[in-house]
Amino acid sequence: MASSPLGRPTRGTTGTNRLRRNDRWIAASDAFRRAGDPLVVDLGYGASGVTAFELAARLQRVRADAEVRGLEIDPGRVTLATEQLDDVRAGRTSFPRDLAVSFGRGGFEVPLPSGRRAAVIRAMNVLRQYDESDVPDAWRTMAARLSPGGLLVEGTCDEIGRIASWVDVTQDGTPVRFTISLRLAELERPSIVAERLPKALIHRNVPGERVHALLVDLDREWDRAAPLSTFGATQRFLAAVSALKDQGWPVLGGKTRWRLGELTLPWDAVAPLLAR
Repeated sequence: MASSPLGRPTRGTTGTNRLRRNDRWIAASDAFRRAGDPLVVDLGYGASGVTAFELAARLQRVRADAEVRGLEIDPGRVTLATEQLDDVRAGRTSFPRDLAVSFGRGGFEVPLPSGRRAAVIRAMNVLRQYDESDVPDAWRTMAARLSPGGLLVEGTCDEIGRIASWVDVTQDGTPVRFTISLRLAELERPSIVAERLPKALIHRNVPGERVHALLVDLDREWDRAAPLSTFGATQRFLAAVSALKDQGWPVLGGKTRWRLGELTLPWDAVAPLLAR
């Protein structure tokens, strides 16, 4: 265990299935699928170890050798998650008894046993309590614990996992991609993600900033595609994203990801412009 973990204890609760969209993203990532050691860290997992259990179960469907390490600064949360893991091992939960999960105390320094490095570090709903100016150093500190080709996934979601966004950061601390992920059923406007943007962007949703322009354009195309609602929200979202791409937005991926309510762009397309 780290004697002096870097960072502040995470706040709030942990909801079952809250991070399912992010789990799916990690499971599809090259950083995880191609890793020599598919160790994934769930940093700041919260008041319950359930997100680590869910992440491990989903990852092991892709790679049977996947392993998840949950880290929290609060020693009480580590104790509780370890007790929950005992229930998993005893067969008192719906998770497999041999689920490859462990828990420990740690923060941005990401302490791992035996000098191992992580293929992926997931830090969701962790930096929201920090200042925007703290973000680059936090990214660099966490990303330094990645294996070559590894990925830091940092972002925010709502309490029930219907609205999420995150940034992909490489081993040298460089942000490379930005993704929003929305539950399309009953979605009123895509810009609802504004309240769940990563800390690096949440205060940048103002005129003159790229992320603001993106959300304005996405809402406009969502409105224009309203007639397609007859065929379902997925078809409406596909049309909106295709229109964004036609306008010159450098949309990544294709319809397979868009159907999931995901929209991914290079970080440079939304990176902050205005001095603060």
